[in-house]
Amino acid sequence: MSTGTNDKLPMTVRGKALLDAELKKLLLEERPSVIAAIEEARAQGDISENAEYESAKERQSMIEGRIAEIQGKLAGAEVIDVSTIKADRVVFGAHVKAVDTESEEEVAYQIVGIDEADVKKGMISVLSPLARALIGKKVGDTVTVQSPKGDKEFEILHFEYK
Repeated sequence: MSTGTNDKLPMTVRGKALLDAELKKLLLEERPSVIAAIEEARAQGDISENAEYESAKERQSMIEGRIAEIQGKLAGAEVIDVSTIKADRVVFGAHVKAVDTESEEEVAYQIVGIDEADVKKGMISVLSPLARALIGKKVGDTVTVQSPKGDKEFEILHFEYK
């Protein structure tokens, strides 16, 4: 996946909702709270040696940075309703079941946007090596993924969009 200026990164509807909720909290709660803390610290007089002021200004910088980051991600996102996908190959949003051909251990993952990825919850980033290997494949296909422990081979057992 290239990262040119016109490329939009895929994001599920759920992923967009999570970012929207975080942005709303930052704008409506965190930002006003930190502004109040800065005003309160200023009211204490000399701000040159005021730890509360410095702490509040640092927190404000972090909040503003995260707001800008989320707004940028939302602006550069292609939001996809996974439940509407009808594909005969694995694409973004797929819930994939595969088996490790060596250990015979079954794995199940959904291919999601970067911010939604959480391997413990079975959600892998569209940019991860496994997702990149799976995309474009069909049931019965075998993919090889480089891992820290060496190459792993998976056979695709099933995939669906829900």
